[in-house]
Amino acid sequence: MHRSGLLASSSKPRARAIGANTARCGENDRMTVNFKTLRGFVTAVETKSLSSAAQALKMAQPALSQQIAALEAHFEQRLLLRSSAGVIPTAAGRELYRHATLMLGQLDQAERDVARAAKGLSGTVSVGLATYSTTSLLSTPLLKAVRERHPDISLFINDNFGLVLSEMVMTGRMDMAIIYAPKQLKGVALQPLLVEELVLIAPPGAVLPSSQGDVIDLADLVNLELLLPGRTHYLRRLIDGAFAQKQLQPRITAEIESAATLREAIEAGLGATILPRALASTFTGRVTPIVRRVVEPTIETTVSLCVSDHLPMSEPAAAVRNILTGLVQELLTGRGSGVRSPHATTRAG
Repeated sequence: MHRSGLLASSSKPRARAIGANTARCGENDRMTVNFKTLRGFVTAVETKSLSSAAQALKMAQPALSQQIAALEAHFEQRLLLRSSAGVIPTAAGRELYRHATLMLGQLDQAERDVARAAKGLSGTVSVGLATYSTTSLLSTPLLKAVRERHPDISLFINDNFGLVLSEMVMTGRMDMAIIYAPKQLKGVALQPLLVEELVLIAPPGAVLPSSQGDVIDLADLVNLELLLPGRTHYLRRLIDGAFAQKQLQPRITAEIESAATLREAIEAGLGATILPRALASTFTGRVTPIVRRVVEPTIETTVSLCVSDHLPMSEPAAAVRNILTGLVQELLTGRGSGVRSPHATTRAG
């Protein structure tokens, strides 16, 4: 029905009043519907009484009645039926009530989210670090940096195999991981962070075959007692492949998956290993281990940041990711770390 029809009809005084009020509002008509008037309407419907609603909202009843009248003028519909028993919504009122409760619920959620954001990021973020990777040295710096910048974020750090970590990321059980990955994996996105060089790490005082400076040929290691990761570890496959390339058979006396156990075994003089240089920096004894670059061939691998390619990343997780990649960049600038940028030129040897 057109508004002009409402004004011309003499048989519908209620419609005439609503139409006249709307016409009188003119350009201010848009201001008759806001969260305050909607909350007043919803409270009136739920309490079934204007006086009870006004009391709950801590406002005068005439003011609440004016809000209801403004809503009825805006929608050009009677929204509440008034009687001595109270008020009940009309069909139009029930529909407005449904929409209004949804909008007010969204407003309440927005207020909570904004308040939470003002206090800073919070929540639990899980990060995986591949066993023996140079990035495992970043655990403590990461904990410190997150605590300083986002004290309400709780970190969960997992040191494990790359394939295990990538599966956890893919299924949403972990936010991100730094892993060894030779190729793209299904369900995750990989961002190359650095290239690691594997080196010989031997007990202090160990007698090594003749070597030139800080390098040693792989062929000179065949008679050395080696302590290596298990056959399922990606680094072990690289090492086995390097020996096979030279048609050599290494002397492996133990397979160890724990960095702490491997370090203690080397300190005890039980053997040497071929792993990223970072392991040598974790030795706590007075005498540091012998470290030599392995050449002919050089053994290198790429370390990548692994995130889900189909699940959204939370704001806290994104903040931790930025801190983590920043720490990796600092690691790349350090001397003697045995790592380089994936975009840098490969070192000869």
